[in-house]
Amino acid sequence: MITEVQTVVQTPTWTKKIVLQTSEDDDRQVYISGNFNNWTTQDFRFKMEKIEPGKYEFNFPEGPEFKGELIYKFTKGDWSEVEIDRSGNRTPNRHWHDDKPVKTEKVAKWRKNWLPYRPSQLPLIRLISEEFEIPQLNTTRKIWALLPHDYDSSEDSYPVLYLQDAQNLFHENAEFGNWQIDKKLAVMSDYGIGKIIIIAVEHGEDERLKEYNVGNTLLGHGLGKQYIRFITETLKPYVDRTFRTEAGRESTGIGGSSMGGLVSIYSGIIYPEVFGKLMIFSPSLWITPKVKLSFLDLFEPQDTRMYLYGGGNESETMVAHLTKFHKRLRKRKSLKGKMKVRLSINEQGKHNEAYWSDEFPKAIEWLFFSDKPE
Repeated sequence: MITEVQTVVQTPTWTKKIVLQTSEDDDRQVYISGNFNNWTTQDFRFKMEKIEPGKYEFNFPEGPEFKGELIYKFTKGDWSEVEIDRSGNRTPNRHWHDDKPVKTEKVAKWRKNWLPYRPSQLPLIRLISEEFEIPQLNTTRKIWALLPHDYDSSEDSYPVLYLQDAQNLFHENAEFGNWQIDKKLAVMSDYGIGKIIIIAVEHGEDERLKEYNVGNTLLGHGLGKQYIRFITETLKPYVDRTFRTEAGRESTGIGGSSMGGLVSIYSGIIYPEVFGKLMIFSPSLWITPKVKLSFLDLFEPQDTRMYLYGGGNESETMVAHLTKFHKRLRKRKSLKGKMKVRLSINEQGKHNEAYWSDEFPKAIEWLFFSDKPE
């Protein structure tokens, strides 16, 4: 009697796993950012699993992008919370180029709230004018420029972001706190995402609501269109003449928070040929629930990025208004394939500078920078 024996050949199972050990453990998630995900810092596809305090693991999925050399860093969600060495210094990129199925890594410390930063990397803060003329509103305004720390020793040109409410962006004694954009740009420059010119326009104190209000809204008739004309027709040409800027729309952004966020939305809608990047934090959509998108149909649609952020603890309507606005943008036929919108919601977020400060580097990274150098 002959017994037939069948041999089953097992196909090797794909295995490529990173084990991370860290002496500093906290409640923040750990992510891997590298050449396989365009160096995106808070990519939920690459969130590590916490095995025990101080120990994390991640199994790479099978795919051609993981076959070659992997270059990466560990973060807690963005470059403000990236790994650093025991002395607080930036660490070099990690490399994995062998065929071993498991690689064990160690992290000594993590940045937290963008600290520590190197003072030598702080942007150069220049006062453009104490009384810059705004002919469209028959008034003047104080305006600042934040230039890359090595601006004077380089010949490079830089993208530009126009931000509203300069009083709350970097001044230490600001009444409601500040975004600390100077300190955050200092750390970001170490990771290749801080080389940008910020033009910070101070608000008009008692005139702020009127100047940031576009058209007829629940706050009455505003002067927002005149203010937007000032940014586009007067201030931007001056900035492009005075500084080494990348003047094209693809390198020009505008942004702000609250009413400053709302007027920035309209700036991008009315002048899409000028602004290709929009940083919109907690916009006051409640005063005009139906933002007029018809302006966008006046021009040939162009590639635009909009970073929309809001907090769940800001008001009863903030998240609802943001979500609705996001859906309207996505449904607009003329914007298909042209308008890229990232909606970021922090359910614990409140309507203040501390939360906008946390979101600033994430928005800068997504809007202006894709690849991060070593």
